[in-house]
Amino acid sequence: MTRFMRSAVLALFAALGFAGSAAAADYPNHPVKWVVPDPPGGTTDLLARFMAAWLSDKMGQPFLIENKPGGGNNIGVEYVVKSAPDGYTMLLVNPANGINTTLYKNLPFNFLTDIAPVAGIARSPNVMVVRPNFPAKNVAEFIDYCKKNPGKINMASSGSGTSVHLSGELFKTMTGCQMVHVPYKGAGPALTDLIGGQVQMLITGYSGAVPHIKSGKLRALGVSGAKRLVAAPDLPTIGETVKGYEAVSWYGIFAPARTPRAIVTRLADELRAMTKRPQIVEKLVALGIEPEGTSPEEFAQQVKQEIVKWGKVVRVANVPLE
Repeated sequence: MTRFMRSAVLALFAALGFAGSAAAADYPNHPVKWVVPDPPGGTTDLLARFMAAWLSDKMGQPFLIENKPGGGNNIGVEYVVKSAPDGYTMLLVNPANGINTTLYKNLPFNFLTDIAPVAGIARSPNVMVVRPNFPAKNVAEFIDYCKKNPGKINMASSGSGTSVHLSGELFKTMTGCQMVHVPYKGAGPALTDLIGGQVQMLITGYSGAVPHIKSGKLRALGVSGAKRLVAAPDLPTIGETVKGYEAVSWYGIFAPARTPRAIVTRLADELRAMTKRPQIVEKLVALGIEPEGTSPEEFAQQVKQEIVKWGKVVRVANVPLE
């Protein structure tokens, strides 16, 4: 009986493996839905459309973007978690998804076990911006002004608990600057009020801020990555003044848990090829986005490290939900 059960189990695993391989060989045979848990127009949405165009061309089926904003990105994640693990519903993730594991206490899913990493595809630093008439021309002068005027600088963000907000909270923690956090519903309104003078400082995505920097409406003090941007080599990093400071947005692809490994591998390979395509690299680098094509295992490790890092900031700053 024992020998029979062992044989049956082995046969079952073999059948499952064959089914997964067969599904991958035929994949995709109809359109793929790509869920973006943010509104249209942001960096996450932009990257999704880059990837969708590439994969549609390379894999012979449309990759269709479906924006599902709301709930701090959690609505889109829950939708994908509950979808069939067949490779036809994918999720584009960003730092908010990692932050939310600490920020929200009762999520209806486990971000680390209910969805599976496919590939990391890009990293993008934020940039610290102020109005041109602000009395600081670099990060060191900003810190000096801030400490001489505690509580008098309004620090805008795209919302409580966002990566933009926590980039500012990390800066406050590492410098001792006392600033008043002013959350907005998105980076667009925060930039508008910064330009209008209602707030004094914002650490936000470079791609969204660069048009205002180039037009002279805003002054960039530093970027939040570990190294200077290729697109702005003369702009120092914040870490050149605040040793150890780094706050980089990361973007990647997840699939529902139990998606066939062969499908995950094929998607990861195609996305890695995309990140090495000169025409795509050139377009992304110009926006301050650094392409990277990591394996599912490498991306999983990166996400775990980010969850730990930002979990500490959430707890230290006692970040409230909006």
